[in-house]
Amino acid sequence: MEIVIRKMQGNNAAPMDLLLEADPSEQNIKQYLKKGTVFLAELEKNIAGVMVLMPISPASMEIMNLAVDEKFRGKGIAKKLIAHAKQACADQNMDFLEIGTGNSSLDQLALYQKCGFRLMKVIENYFIVHYSEPIFENGIQCMDMVRLKMNIKKDS
Repeated sequence: MEIVIRKMQGNNAAPMDLLLEADPSEQNIKQYLKKGTVFLAELEKNIAGVMVLMPISPASMEIMNLAVDEKFRGKGIAKKLIAHAKQACADQNMDFLEIGTGNSSLDQLALYQKCGFRLMKVIENYFIVHYSEPIFENGIQCMDMVRLKMNIKKDS
């Protein structure tokens, strides 16, 4: 089973149902879809995962959204998407790759650190201020955004 990562082409609609699994705000998703590049992970001719990658400064890109369909989880798809984002950053001479997630996203926090991200900062009350409905994961209210960063440039 080969995982194929491809850039979503022009007029195709992004898989909103999958994007909403990682970010419950359709309005937020539509905003970063305008500026970001969508990558699809395909497995067995199915869309198994999605990632939105967006430049946030001349030296940094951010993974704005990363989601894997529940029936395809545990197959290394998220790791492959992150590796693809890292390579895209390197190809564009970026210094850093960043990602943000909720304080309650325990599996994601573990995954991102396994992939080489380091904790950078916490934005308190981010999800309380920016989302109209409370979000709960793992029995924990998602209140704070945890920001993580990966250094793309290798030390010379």
